[in-house]
Amino acid sequence: MTEKGKGGKKEISTDEKYSQWKTLVPILYDWLANHNLVWPSLSCRWGPLLEEATYKNRQRLYLSEQTDGSVPNTLVIANVEIVKPRVAAAEHISQFNEESRSPFVRKFKTIIHPGEVNRIRELPQNSNIVATHTDSPDVYIWDVESQPNRPANMGALASRPDLTLTGHQDDAEFALAMCSSEPLVLSGGKDKSVVLWSIHDHISTLATEPGSGKSNNSGSNIKKAGNGNSDNPSIGPRGIYQGHEDTVEDVQFCPSSAQQFCSVGDDSCLILWDARVGLAPVIKVEKAHNADLHCVDWNPHDENLILTGSADNSINLFDRRNLTASGVGSPVHKFQGHDAPVLCVQWSPHNRSIFGSAAEDGLLNIWDYEKVSKMESESGDKKSNHPAGLFFKHAGHRDKVVDFHWNSIDPWTLVSVSDDCSSSAGGGTLQIWRVIDLLYRPEDEVLAELDKFRSHVTTCASQPTKDAQPSA
Repeated sequence: MTEKGKGGKKEISTDEKYSQWKTLVPILYDWLANHNLVWPSLSCRWGPLLEEATYKNRQRLYLSEQTDGSVPNTLVIANVEIVKPRVAAAEHISQFNEESRSPFVRKFKTIIHPGEVNRIRELPQNSNIVATHTDSPDVYIWDVESQPNRPANMGALASRPDLTLTGHQDDAEFALAMCSSEPLVLSGGKDKSVVLWSIHDHISTLATEPGSGKSNNSGSNIKKAGNGNSDNPSIGPRGIYQGHEDTVEDVQFCPSSAQQFCSVGDDSCLILWDARVGLAPVIKVEKAHNADLHCVDWNPHDENLILTGSADNSINLFDRRNLTASGVGSPVHKFQGHDAPVLCVQWSPHNRSIFGSAAEDGLLNIWDYEKVSKMESESGDKKSNHPAGLFFKHAGHRDKVVDFHWNSIDPWTLVSVSDDCSSSAGGGTLQIWRVIDLLYRPEDEVLAELDKFRSHVTTCASQPTKDAQPSA
C-alpha cells in the first residue's frame, strides 16, 4: 500500500519502485546478474582476474555470510563469470528471478570466520590477501589461496587467520583500509582511535603477487611474530592516532602517500592525519556534516578531493586545499539524492569525476561532480527535482544497500549487496551490473551511432502489423 507524503502526494512503495525498475532493465543496463543470498552479506570486494575469454572474464569475488548462529559465519571466496560489454542480449538481461541464484556466481571456497564479517578489504599489492573486521578489537589477515576450504557445519572450528593485528582497546567493526603502495593496514573503532600497522616486516610472501618473480611460493609464509607463537602470529601497531571523540566509522589512505590518511566518525568530524609529523590530527573539520559520518573516500585521480557520507542523507565533497588546521572549511558541494543515511561512498577507479553512493533507501546512485555546475546553471532560478550531479540511479535492491565495489578491471561494472532481512524471508541480494554505454559515452558518438539506426526504426514503425487493416 502506498502512503501519503508530507505534501499530500502518494509516495511510491519500495515494491512499486522495484517493479518500475525491472521494466527498464533491458534499456538501462548492458548486463545484470541477480543472485539471491541465503544469508546477508555486509561487504563485497572484487579479487584478481582468473581467466579472460572471448565473451566473458572469470574473476574472484569476496563476500561474507552473516548467519543467525545456526551455522558458522563465513568469509566466502566466489568465482564470477562477467559477460563482456555488448555481449548479453536484452532478452537475457531482462529474464531474471530475484528469488533465484545466478549461474554466473559460484562459491569456490569457504573460510569459517571467528565472528561476523563486517568489512573486507583486499591488499592492492596482492588481491589474494584480504583483511577482515568483526565484532572484536582485532583485524584478521587471510591468504585466501592457501586457506583450506572449510564446510560451514554446526560446531565446526573457526579457520585460523594468517596474521592478527592487535592494538585496539575496544571493538573495531567497520573502519578498515589498505594502502595502494605499501602493505599498510588502517583501522578505526569504538575506542575512538585510528590504528596503523605495517605487515611488511613480518611476512615474506603475503605481499608478493604470485608470478611476480619475487617468490616461487604463492602461499603464505609468515615469519614468527612478536607473540612468539608461529601458529598464531600477531603484530602490534606502528601508531595509534587519537583525535576523535566518538566511534571511528571509516578510514582511507591518501592515494599518493602511504603516510597520509583520513578518518570520519560518529562525532561528525573529518580528520586528516600525517604519520610523518606525529600522532595528532593535522586538520580536524569539527562539523563535516550535521550528523554521524559513516563513510569516506579519497579520489585516486586527484588527491585534493575527499568524499564523506553521513546519517544526514547527504554526501559532501571537500577540497583539502580549503581546509585549515583550525578546522575551518566548507564542502565544495553537497550531493543530496538519498532519502536515508548514506552507508558507502566510492570514487570510480577509471573516471576522475565519477563516484557512487549507497544508502539505507535501497538506492545506489552514480554521480558526476563535473556536471554539477552545468546542471545548476541550466536550472537557473527554477527548482529542479533532479539532484545536481546525479548521473544514474540503480534501484535494483529492495532494501538498504550496505556495500558496493567498482571493478578495477572492467570499467562501469559494479557489485553491490543489500540486507533484505526486513523486506523478505531473510538473506540478502548480490547484484553485478554494468550500465549501458550510451549513457556515458561522448554525446556526439552516441548521436552518430543512433543515427545509423534511424532509417531502420522509421521503416519498422511505418510498416503495418499483420493484424492491421488498411484505412478506408
